[in-house]
Amino acid sequence: MLFFRRRIDNNLEANDTPRPVNEKPQRLDDRPSPRQWFQTAWPDLLLMAVLGTLALVIWRLRPAAHRLFPVYFENGEVVYPQYAYPLRKEIIPTWLSAVLSLVVPITVFLIMQARIRSFWDLNNAITGLLYAVLTAAVFQVFVKYLIGGLRPHFYDVCKPVVPTSGANYGKGLKMLFYDRSVCSGTDKRAIDDAMMSFPSGHSTAAFAGAVFLSLYLNAKLKLLSNHHPAYWKLVAVALPLLGATLIAGALTIDKFHHWYDLVAGALLGTLMAFMAYRMVYAAVWDFRFNHVPLVRDAPFPYKLRQGRTDGFEDKVFTRRAGWGAPDGGREDGVMAPAAV
Repeated sequence: MLFFRRRIDNNLEANDTPRPVNEKPQRLDDRPSPRQWFQTAWPDLLLMAVLGTLALVIWRLRPAAHRLFPVYFENGEVVYPQYAYPLRKEIIPTWLSAVLSLVVPITVFLIMQARIRSFWDLNNAITGLLYAVLTAAVFQVFVKYLIGGLRPHFYDVCKPVVPTSGANYGKGLKMLFYDRSVCSGTDKRAIDDAMMSFPSGHSTAAFAGAVFLSLYLNAKLKLLSNHHPAYWKLVAVALPLLGATLIAGALTIDKFHHWYDLVAGALLGTLMAFMAYRMVYAAVWDFRFNHVPLVRDAPFPYKLRQGRTDGFEDKVFTRRAGWGAPDGGREDGVMAPAAV
C-alpha cells in the first residue's frame, strides 16, 4: 500500500518542485508490479473466496423456512393454481446465467482496452464487477435459505398426498394447510429447490452484471455527457439491460419464478452494481469523473491544477468532442474534455 502513498506524495510535490528533464513523472495510472498489486488485492480476493464458498454451501442446504401451504379446498379444487404448473427444463440454466453475467462484461472490458490501455481501468472494472455479482449472489442465497417461497411448479415437484387424519392432518382454518411432510415426490433436492423461489438468483446475477456494464459503457463512451453523442452509443449502453431483462423474463416462461421474485432480484442486482461501480470509479453520473478508476490509499483530487493529471483523464473509449485527447483536457482546473 505504500506504493500508492509514495506516488500521491510525488504527485503533490510535482506542482512545486521542478523535475529533471529526463525524469519520468510517477502517476496514479502507473502499472504496479505483480507483488505490489497482490499486496493490495489479497484481502479482497480472500474475502471473495470465502463468500463464494459460503454461498455454495448455503445453496446446498435444506431451506430453513418451514412453510405451510394449502393444497385443495373441501370440494377438491386446487387452492393456489399458480403453484401447480408443470416442472419444465430451464430455458437459461443457472450456470449459463452466471457465465453471461461475468464473461460478457469482462469480454467487453478487454475489447475496450484496445483504446483505453490502462491497467487500473481493467483491474477496477473486473474487480467492481466481481464485487457486484458476488455480493448480490451471497445476499440472495441467504434470503432464499432463510425466507424462500414456493415456485410455480412446487405442487408438481412435491406431489402432495393430503391425509384425512393422523399426525400430518391439516392445520389452520378448516385444516387446509400442510407442511412438506405431505410431499410424496422422491427427489428431495428438487423439493428443497422448489421452496426457495424468492428472490430470483438469475435476475440478481444478470442485473448486477448488466447494470455494472451499462454504467461502465456510459462512462467510457460518454453517452450522458456534455455533447450530443451518436445514437449507437445509446444502443450499446442499453443492450446489457435488454439481455438481463430477457434472462429474467425467460423465468416466467419456464415457470421457475413469479414476477415478484424477478423484480426483487433485479432491484438487488442493480443496487449492488451501483455501489460496486462507485467503489472503484470516481463517480457514477458525473460525466467529468465517472471514467476515472480509483486506487487504494490515494484519494482522488476532483479539482486538479494545471500540470497534474495523474494519467487518468484520457482513459475513455470515445474520441468525440475532445474526449480521449492527450492529457485529457481541463477547464478551470477541473477535468473536462479539451476544446476542439
